[in-house]
Formats: sequence, C-alpha cells, structure tokens
Amino acid sequence: MFSTPIGYKLIASDMTAALKRTSEQPIVQRESEYYLETIKTIKTVEDFIANDRVFKYAMKAHGLQDMDYAKAFMRKVLKEGIDNPQSFANKLSDTKYREFAETFNFARHGTTATIFEKARQGTVDRYTRQTLELDAGASNEGVRLALYFERKVASVTTPLHLLADRALLKVTQIALGIPEATATMDIDRQVEMISKKLDIEDLKDPEKLDKFIGRFTALWELENPTTTAASSGITQLFGGYDLTIGYDLLTQMQNIRKV
Repeated sequence: MFSTPIGYKLIASDMTAALKRTSEQPIVQRESEYYLETIKTIKTVEDFIANDRVFKYAMKAHGLQDMDYAKAFMRKVLKEGIDNPQSFANKLSDTKYREFAETFNFARHGTTATIFEKARQGTVDRYTRQTLELDAGASNEGVRLALYFERKVASVTTPLHLLADRALLKVTQIALGIPEATATMDIDRQVEMISKKLDIEDLKDPEKLDKFIGRFTALWELENPTTTAASSGITQLFGGYDLTIGYDLLTQMQNIRKV
C-alpha cells in the first residue's frame, strides 16, 4: 500500500522516468502526436478555438481544463494578450491565464504565434506533466498537490504568490499548521501569518523544499489515511509494485502528530 509520502517520493525521485511512462500511455501519445501535427497549421485565435481537440489539449496543458468550455472568455484572454498591463489576462488573479496568453501570443506575434517551441513541444511537455499529476491525484489528492507544489514553487517569490493559488495555499496551510478558515482573513494578516512561519527563500533550497513537502505529505496522510483501494492508481503507474509504510516513516508521522 502506498502512503502519501511514498507515493510522492516514488514519482518525484525519478521524474524523468515517470514522465516517460506517462507520455507512452496510448491516449497521451495519440493526442500529443495530433497536437504537434496540427498546431503548426493554426494561424489565428479563431482557428485555435475552433479546433476543439487542439484547444482542449492546450487548456489541459496549462491546468485550465475545467475552463475549456468558456471559449468566449478565453478568446478575450488571447485577443488582448499580455503586453498591456490592463489587458484581461493581466487583471485575472489566476496567473495560469497569463501563462496561456504568453504561450499562445497571437496578440503579439499574429500568424506566427504557434511557431515557437513553447507553443509546440513545450505545450506537449506541460500536457504530459499535467496528466501525470492528474493520474496521481485520481487515487491520492495529496500526491497531486505535492507534485504541483514542487513544480510551481520556482515561481514563488512572495507569500502573495502562495495566497493567489488555491493549491499552493492548501499545501502551505497544511505544512505550516495554518487553519483553512484563515483564508477569509484580511490579505495582509494572511501574509504576516505565513511570513512568521516560512522564509520563502527556503523554498529555493532543494533540501529545505524536500523537508517542507515531506511535512505536508506526512500530515496529509495523518488526516487522510491511505487505503489499498485508494492507492491502486499510483500502483499501476509503477508496474504493479506494492510498498508498505516503513517503521521509520511511521515514527516520523507519530512525532508530527505530537507536535
């Protein structure tokens, strides 16, 4: 049975291999091949949005799959681009829209927007990583959150970046023992609370980041005990290997409970 700490470690310790396995899944391989073949033919925002298969692929790659129905909304994001500080994407609190508009920058590059690496293989790489995280999350949401935090933390420079992203904030609150209800407090109070418990610069240190995520996964496991059924999806990602929680890990988790 995989615990949350072990599930995360199995993937994160050899991310290259995990991504390779994901990219070789038949549906992922098929969709990626179609995307790469088709994206080079797309020259306008309208072409992009009209091709539902390509558009949904790109949206999922940027973690926006829940909004792939909102084509009028996304058309506005793409049409206005990011060069104007007052553009629609720049006003949205979720930075994923800005990243999307930067990747598919029709506003700046016009008909050549899709010739760039970030719009082609870069998007395929994003799609593969998103699929990996979603697959892990289907059986253990804690593993998905940990993988997401590990991927996004490089762009975090202030507590505000953590507060602006619900997933990053959830990991932060659990790891630091901050009640979820504090999310309704004044933003300055929340920044102060996080700053007292966490030096953002520590997240740039691989060893300290690993300990931070380790604390999150251990605490998540305490509140959401893993079952064999819940962990079966992650087991399949690793060819059916089944691991159990070791004595040292159980000891560590018990110590956290006592803090």
